[in-house]
Amino acid sequence: MHSHSLPIVFRSRMNSFMQGHLVLHNCSISFFQYCLSGHPTLPCNVLKFKSTTIMLDCGLDTTSVLQFLPLPLVHSPRLSKLPGWVSKDGTINLEKELKECAGRVFVDSQPEFCLPEKELLDLSTIDVILISNYHCMMALPYITEHTGFTGTVYATEPTLQIGRLLMEELVNFMERVPKAQSATCWKYKEIQRLLPGPLKDAVEVSTWKRCYSMQDVNSALSKVQLVGYSQKVELFGAVQVTPLSSGYSLGSSNWIIQSHYEKVSYVSGSSLLTTHPQPMDQSSLKNSDVLILTGLTQMPTANPDGMLGDFCSNLAMTIRAGGNVLVPCYSSGVIYDLLECLYQFIENANLGSTPFYFISPVANSSLEFSQIFAEWLCHNKQSKVYLPEPPFPHAELIQTNKLKHYPSIHGDFSSEFRQPCVVFTGHPSLRFGDVVHFMELWGKSSLNTIIFTEPDFSYLDALAPYQPLAMKCVYCPIDTRLNFHQVSKLLKEVQPLHVVCPEQYTQPPPAQSHRSDLMLELQPPPMPYRRCSVLGLPFRRRWERIQLLPDVGPVATHLSDLQWGKKIFTQPPIVQVLPLKKMREDWENVIWSDETKI
Repeated sequence: MHSHSLPIVFRSRMNSFMQGHLVLHNCSISFFQYCLSGHPTLPCNVLKFKSTTIMLDCGLDTTSVLQFLPLPLVHSPRLSKLPGWVSKDGTINLEKELKECAGRVFVDSQPEFCLPEKELLDLSTIDVILISNYHCMMALPYITEHTGFTGTVYATEPTLQIGRLLMEELVNFMERVPKAQSATCWKYKEIQRLLPGPLKDAVEVSTWKRCYSMQDVNSALSKVQLVGYSQKVELFGAVQVTPLSSGYSLGSSNWIIQSHYEKVSYVSGSSLLTTHPQPMDQSSLKNSDVLILTGLTQMPTANPDGMLGDFCSNLAMTIRAGGNVLVPCYSSGVIYDLLECLYQFIENANLGSTPFYFISPVANSSLEFSQIFAEWLCHNKQSKVYLPEPPFPHAELIQTNKLKHYPSIHGDFSSEFRQPCVVFTGHPSLRFGDVVHFMELWGKSSLNTIIFTEPDFSYLDALAPYQPLAMKCVYCPIDTRLNFHQVSKLLKEVQPLHVVCPEQYTQPPPAQSHRSDLMLELQPPPMPYRRCSVLGLPFRRRWERIQLLPDVGPVATHLSDLQWGKKIFTQPPIVQVLPLKKMREDWENVIWSDETKI
């Protein structure tokens, strides 16, 4: 009679060479998803899968900046004379923190952003971060630099480079107009509940933080490892992750996360429309146990082609009447499509002499990047590179001086600026960036028009601190991401066993409660999540591959009632006895059994 200690190893963090393994039947191991963001198109989820901890995106909710006063590039007498806020009964005096403007109350300090939840789990335990597109990585410096994170970030090259531009632009916007004073008293719960709306209803204000620095940005992005579409990346020998083209933006990805017997698909920010990126890879999503779905269109009833048509017609109408057009936009993404649309439109509309200005600290780099990432473009644009011909027509607009770009309104722009014109500039929130100057400059004339194309912000809230406003406002939100009809068709084709999604997708929009077509109706019903929720993922797991300690002698391959974190026992009948070869393995996370008699 011999007795042997029988350990089971579920994970290795070293590059070990495995010479033997067992496959166990009817194993029970938990898989969890932690939701750290309440914004469905700016997701941040953490997946605990096969003893690896994987963060899926780290979107930054910038809608919080709508509660703040704009940061003007030049002194604004109007904003500097706003009265401070005092409660009607005089018991609360926040004159230094809050200002009354156009019937609303705004915070008078540097704008702050709503960060992903940091208290739900220990973020220093995250092994890897998978980024799906450059809009979903804007919170990365907050995660990698201030939580003890020591892992690796995976992203495609366009996602990394354009994400760097967007972060650099954001930092530049903030540092150009520094505000020394900070506002904190209004955030106390007992005070906030007494404030007028919408400040009273602002959520998660305790998590709001000022913008990071370029030092934080550079340090965070140094942790990024580049990957290409369909490239398989092994994580600790336990999990394999693979990026797939999502069709939404340059380098945007969906991710496959799989082990020997389980498969999770992460679908975020995807598009089936024919625009400039590579088309979406749908077939690789098939046979998923769980599909995590996020990043659907924010404008499910707005057709992108129709919005482009409205954009062009309103632009032409304003220019012909002698007015100027202001287009608040990000420095990458939809602006490429807008410029391409205008390239085809301006000659037919007799607008060839109208100057177009693109103003951003990163304007030059953005326009250059769109031309050099040829392998990430759709086939039609890739083929132009070999003609040779630039894939985007804005190169020709620049060569013919119809499109000019500048880092800011200062310097060359001020001497070359002529009206009427079209200006593309940021930030779409109208709270910081060069757009604030043009709002002050053009807002008093009804000849001018502001055209909103970015869907991330309520245009009424964006305009609130500029009221009363004489300039015309046109809302043409262009969002090419999947709508509910497209995603329902996609799910029927790829047939995942279970779908997990934000709770917003499981019910109609509050303003359109009768529209059952604007929600997901699936069988089985999707599993909804919200900020700070933790879900147990519904895997039907029947097999597990494990490793055993070396030199344990003959071991039975039939082990029943295996439970994670509990002791295991061999029970009769013994089905088969195998001698195991010696293995080199690190013994982290070993679960020891009672003595097993053979």
